[in-house]
Amino acid sequence: MTLEKLERMAQRERQRQEKFERRIFCCISTACLSAGAGQTINALQEAVDACHCKENDVEVVQTGCMGLCSRGPLVRVEDKSAETLIYADVDVDLSQQIISKHVPMRKLTDESIPEEMQELRENLKKARRRKRLEKHILGMDSPFFAKQEKIVLRNVGHLDPEKIEDYLAHGGYSALRHVLQNMTAEEVCDEILRSGLRGRGGGGYPTGLKWKSMHQEESETKFVVVNGDEGDPGAYMDRTMMEDNPHQVLEGMIIAAYAVGASYGYFYIRGEYPIAVDRIRRAIRTAHRNGILGKNVLGTDFNFDAAVRIGAGAFVCGEETALIHSVEGKRGMPRMRPPYPSTSGLWGKPTIVNNVETMANVPPIINRGADWYANIGTEQSKGTKVFALAGQLTNTGLIEVPMGISLREIVYDIGDDVPGDAEFKAAQTGGPSGGCIPHEHLDTPVDYENLSKLGSIMGSGGLVIIDSTTSMPEFARFFMDFCVDESCGKCVPCRVGTIQIRILLDKIIAGSGEPEDLNKLEDLCHIVKDTSLCGLGQSAPNPVLSTLKFFLDEYIALIPAQEPA
Repeated sequence: MTLEKLERMAQRERQRQEKFERRIFCCISTACLSAGAGQTINALQEAVDACHCKENDVEVVQTGCMGLCSRGPLVRVEDKSAETLIYADVDVDLSQQIISKHVPMRKLTDESIPEEMQELRENLKKARRRKRLEKHILGMDSPFFAKQEKIVLRNVGHLDPEKIEDYLAHGGYSALRHVLQNMTAEEVCDEILRSGLRGRGGGGYPTGLKWKSMHQEESETKFVVVNGDEGDPGAYMDRTMMEDNPHQVLEGMIIAAYAVGASYGYFYIRGEYPIAVDRIRRAIRTAHRNGILGKNVLGTDFNFDAAVRIGAGAFVCGEETALIHSVEGKRGMPRMRPPYPSTSGLWGKPTIVNNVETMANVPPIINRGADWYANIGTEQSKGTKVFALAGQLTNTGLIEVPMGISLREIVYDIGDDVPGDAEFKAAQTGGPSGGCIPHEHLDTPVDYENLSKLGSIMGSGGLVIIDSTTSMPEFARFFMDFCVDESCGKCVPCRVGTIQIRILLDKIIAGSGEPEDLNKLEDLCHIVKDTSLCGLGQSAPNPVLSTLKFFLDEYIALIPAQEPA
């Protein structure tokens, strides 16, 4: 397919969508599906059918995450003659009320209308008299929405993730077209470097530097790998992007391949993400049919193809060298570096590994320019960050905020404070490898440097809020249990050290600890941190060290009083 044909597809879809007076979007992301969104979207469509609307009056659209996952299923109504409304907690009954309010019902005299349709039409008429809708409306001016700045998630929740035409209608693949028509590979690397984009998988390494290093490697075969092995408990940023806008991630991958000279790529996705696997595979097939993948991409001399590899759920495979071993069919275990994957990766060939969110940032940067992106965020941490906001908060869900926003704004404005009589106690960033940040540091800007100073990390984007009812030693032990189970066992400090840390934690929490155990615990954490082979072992002690630093009194309270000798 040529570039011109792709643009015609986009134009046709935009014209088709513009014909509708109103469009009703229902979130079918995993979070909403678990709350019953499958029944909700069916109820919406059945109610619309029962209205026997005029042609182009209304369309029901399956779409991605709208953010406030704790209030799902979510439904958004876009009407040309009225303001856009988002409804929360939408069940079957509420679906009928939404349709009865927003969709006109045509009067029919045909006696042949099926009995079940007649019953549904009567239910819709009765629904007009019920007044449950107001308390389900989410204000778009609320801090949860107003405090966010969406780049990666800009179109998530606004398009059908299974239709390439919808992605094209929202500007999809325009960045790829621009790159292929107007930029050299080196210029793409330079643009990403100037933007200040850093890897969103946790390490924060400058993406442009990684790409330039790979671009300079001489090899007939190079690979690009998208890391979708998101293993942090409670984190689902990458899963949502793959489920809800798979073509954006794929477009970023293809641009990366062009920049570094790769001819083949892999999506590495954990097996617990079946919807993400299905939609990425669907996106790859659709891209093939439309000349976006394969030989002579979009009529140019650039060749690139992609496939999916499914991981078995090992947390260590989030580390790039372990991931590479897994893609090769080996046991996922890290290796010493150098050589770095950009020199010797998949099957000994130059390989870049970037996570899903990193790739999803690439098309907006190309479309709007490096300078635009570099003006968002802080001096050293550019752009936005997607977080899975979880834990003991009123509002939980998926958020995208500018780098440098304070924890206070996230907790009290976006999250709407801790519910009930409890109070905010700490925020844990970075998943099992992160640290706990206490109340006195609530005004800390959320960026790579400031989180590191507090003994935590940005990680891939897990953000767990802890209230005053939580025991911090027990919280630390929960994540140490996870790290013990997920250690690949290759190096002694991680394999043995994490178990010894857990033994000491168990002893202290059981009330049989001794004062010197606290010093032993801290020393052991530093040994594991300083001597482990990969990032899992090096960061595994972070929850323990940060809670020892900021909540030492809770550990001391568990140590029995010592009788004088």
